[in-house]
Amino acid sequence: MPYRLFPPKAGVTPYWQVRGTEFGIYRKESTRTSKEREAREIMRAWRDEAKRLSVSGTKREAVTFASAAISYMQSGRSKLFLAPLIEHFGDTPLDQIGQREVDGASSVLGSNRAPQTNNRLVYTPIIAILRHAGDHRPIRRPRVNGESRRIEWLKPNDAFRLLGAAGEIEPRLYALLTFLLYTGVRLSEALRLEWSDVDLSRSTATIGRTKNGLPITVHCPPPAMAGLEAIHRDGRTGRVFRITKCGRLYSLLSDASRNAGVLLPQQSAFHILRHTHITWRRLYAGQDTAALLEVGLHKSPRMVERYTHLDVTEEARKADLLPTPTRQKMAK
Repeated sequence: MPYRLFPPKAGVTPYWQVRGTEFGIYRKESTRTSKEREAREIMRAWRDEAKRLSVSGTKREAVTFASAAISYMQSGRSKLFLAPLIEHFGDTPLDQIGQREVDGASSVLGSNRAPQTNNRLVYTPIIAILRHAGDHRPIRRPRVNGESRRIEWLKPNDAFRLLGAAGEIEPRLYALLTFLLYTGVRLSEALRLEWSDVDLSRSTATIGRTKNGLPITVHCPPPAMAGLEAIHRDGRTGRVFRITKCGRLYSLLSDASRNAGVLLPQQSAFHILRHTHITWRRLYAGQDTAALLEVGLHKSPRMVERYTHLDVTEEARKADLLPTPTRQKMAK
């Protein structure tokens, strides 16, 4: 029987299942997704992989890009942007994918895109898949012109309008955006957060796996706590926000942005809340480089120093003492 999809079973599994035999390879496996469209994409990838392996005579255990990408998706990681990469690399063994091959994929898939866009759509997911498969070879990303991109952040009134619009659309979206704004964690870190990681009595949340590789415990200011408490129920377990990183999530944010009249950067719509958090710490809490590093959101002083130039130093304010026509008259 060819590979077939079997729907979730109430009380048994929330995921679509694939069973059958294609090209001599039998599968009875969960797709680890509750969405039929995503399950069909995974089944097609498995069918293509089975065909390639049968033609090449490669053992099923061979780690190809396609199999590594499927394993990556099944582990709960983001499925965004992976389809073109799977189609491009297919059954290419991971040990044959290096800097030249990744640069080549970028040239083919994004020849007319800006470097930062190819960073997000090509380099970041490929590197993530390689790391997931235990391959930690260094892959250099394309340089962004000047390497000193302008930091985009929201002024308080804009941020508050965005949160208000989010609350009118979906309480969990409001809670998520408020949490991102007032803790500064990354979107992926927030979406992995479970209630067991949250201590409502101490107003803290523990991020077990960060991009920096180290767990951190963040303080949740009153607005963030109010958002969490609004979606909390006694005895609740599992993921806090119960939202996945998918097209619908970005659509909800786009709706909130439009309703609030706040223009968000297309390539970093959620990440702007992290920039805003750190910028606010600098401008309104007066935290210098050392203090921002101690917070733990960044490990690199170079990354933190980008924010220290957003405020005017006391020495810079002494320009007010320079001679002016009025001051010159008073001196006479």
